[in-house]
Amino acid sequence: MAAPDELFCWEGDWGLPSVSTDCLVVLAYAQFAGAPLKLRKMSNPWRSPSGLLPTLRTNQKESLTRPSDIIIHLRKQKYNADYDLSAKEGADSLAFISLLEEKLKPALLYRDATECLNLLSQRLGSHKFFFGDSPSSLDAFVFGHLAPVLKSKLPNGKLQQHLKSLDNLSNFCSNILLLYFPRHGRESCGQKTSSPAPPDGGDFDHVPNKRRKQVLSAIVALGAMLSYALLTGMVSIQQEALEEPPDRETVVGSHGEDEDG
Repeated sequence: MAAPDELFCWEGDWGLPSVSTDCLVVLAYAQFAGAPLKLRKMSNPWRSPSGLLPTLRTNQKESLTRPSDIIIHLRKQKYNADYDLSAKEGADSLAFISLLEEKLKPALLYRDATECLNLLSQRLGSHKFFFGDSPSSLDAFVFGHLAPVLKSKLPNGKLQQHLKSLDNLSNFCSNILLLYFPRHGRESCGQKTSSPAPPDGGDFDHVPNKRRKQVLSAIVALGAMLSYALLTGMVSIQQEALEEPPDRETVVGSHGEDEDG
């Protein structure tokens, strides 16, 4: 039996399995589709095969870094969370993913971001997921974009407060955490679990774990300050999202949690 593909991604914080939007998208999709991946979480992107995170290293030693490319590869391997979608639902999914990328990822205007959240809230309604009882790629993209906004520690998060006011969207993020990343979901609800720290690979091996966490916290704090500036209209720039850092885990990919190993 062939060895599973390896996924390199940033480690987590704030009760999330990763601090990176793109990594969260891929992690969520892998869980939804039941894709067995060897997961390596890290705080040093230069230890990934591409120097970027996320990176999927396939059995053919190909490195994929864009979430869309990784999802396409997993679909080709028969791990398809969109298998049951109709043509119209597939088109709707692409439209909402484009909306997320345009309005939330660059975070150019607070007004645009809130309008995007309102549209997502209206589309989700009282449903558990966007297309019924089973999650799809759209759910993975929405979770990846909204969970950091919901869980991050911002000094004055106007967009965060708006998201929290939309009960169905905030519950959507929390439910995915509890269903597909239960260890992190319990921690985000204040139920701390004790587990040994998974081994890190890379240049930080000789640095005590506390020091690695301090480095990661500094990176996260810088990103949070930039996000706050963007979301409140203080800064107006348009650029590709900065890639972010790994530990070693295995994503089982069924309706369970990633396990430290």
